[in-house]
Amino acid sequence: MANDPTCRQAQRPRAGSARTDAAATPGGARDPFVDWVRQATPYIHAHRGCTFVVCFGGEAVADPGFAHLIHDLALLHGLGVRLVLVHGARPQIEARLTQRHSELRYVNGLRVTDDAALACVKEAAGVVRVEIEALLSMGLADSPMAGVRIPVASGNFVTARPIGVLDGVDYRQTGVVRRVDRQSLAQRLDAGAVVLMPPLGYSPTGEVFNLSAADVARSAAIALAADKLIFLIEEPGVCDESGVLVSNILSSEVEALLAAAPAGQPGALPEDLAQALRAGADACLHGVRRVHLIDRHRDGALLRELYTRDGSGTLITGQPYEGLRPARTEDVTGILELLRPLEERGVLVRRSRERLETEISRYFLMERDGLVVACAALHPYAAQRMGELAGLAVHEGYRGGRRGDKLVAHIESVARTRGLTRLFVLTTQTAHWFQERGFLPATREDLPAEKQVLYDQQRNSLVFIKDLSA
Repeated sequence: MANDPTCRQAQRPRAGSARTDAAATPGGARDPFVDWVRQATPYIHAHRGCTFVVCFGGEAVADPGFAHLIHDLALLHGLGVRLVLVHGARPQIEARLTQRHSELRYVNGLRVTDDAALACVKEAAGVVRVEIEALLSMGLADSPMAGVRIPVASGNFVTARPIGVLDGVDYRQTGVVRRVDRQSLAQRLDAGAVVLMPPLGYSPTGEVFNLSAADVARSAAIALAADKLIFLIEEPGVCDESGVLVSNILSSEVEALLAAAPAGQPGALPEDLAQALRAGADACLHGVRRVHLIDRHRDGALLRELYTRDGSGTLITGQPYEGLRPARTEDVTGILELLRPLEERGVLVRRSRERLETEISRYFLMERDGLVVACAALHPYAAQRMGELAGLAVHEGYRGGRRGDKLVAHIESVARTRGLTRLFVLTTQTAHWFQERGFLPATREDLPAEKQVLYDQQRNSLVFIKDLSA
């Protein structure tokens, strides 16, 4: 166990490994590029052939840095990701309405689309589509798009219906998605094209409807059973009361989050964030495993979110992104990698693979996106109604979330359910940490007889015991 399992470390772990040895040049200096590539490699393999639906607003398109986002999307395509891009056009529509001295009318965050507004919607959507297609067609030798050939497909993939009259307001040609043509979308993706979907829908009677880009993206992700739904938003993501970014939330928590900050009230969430949360939570309920909310203002945030373990935005999932569970045989390698740095420093006793495989049913671990970030074992001594807390380790890149405390609390709970009344630990370097958590100094003679026989006199470990019946 490390000296302080809960202290914050700035260094980020490499994906797929509990070790933090950096790539080095012959002179011993760190090479950040090599480190980054090695960290990204598992994600490059994992994302190849996956379908991502990416939604961004017209604000992103109007931004002078939009070309950088297109370059990042082109990189995803080159790495084998199947891309559906859903764009908004709000600022472009509003600019045209203003030029024509037409009314800008919103009710409950929805545009009332009359005939004049619909003409502006069609025009703006067409211009935005052409701008995106032009950027995806770049191929200059001195640009990130050099040698790239990306076919782009667009079309009438969305069947829509009018919202109708809500609370006495007729929203006219503002609509909602009724159906997405999954087969046509899949055919374009199978052919290697990037699919571009505007915020428009069509009815069987030939009408055109102005749609929410978030609604189109949600519906497309559900229809395609997409691996990811990604919203590039105007905010950093979901933040807590102190303004710190919340890295992941459950879809079941979104409703309470929105209810705590209702629209039109002080402290309400920005509309595009609220829309992304609603759409993302619903997508999770309909089988989309992961929804990402990313600050589109941060250059490279999309790549960081997708190709690093800790990402850059807020992740919405139906199941916990990080969870605590019993260890399984397939976790042995991950646990060994987690324990090895501590064993090399003499903090923990060395454990062979064979021993760990034999004792794996006694281990519990915390897993974050496939990486074992913390573990601990409970060895019971039923005759004495005692248990040993052993092998407690927290990955040095994840010591800011009280994971050590959570594991100890879980081990104590499991011990109580098994009828154990005392929990002991042997340690050489973390005595104060355990004392701060209720473990009291004891002697070797206080251990079960079986453990006394196995006591390593050379290590001369200190003994601490906690009464679980208190």
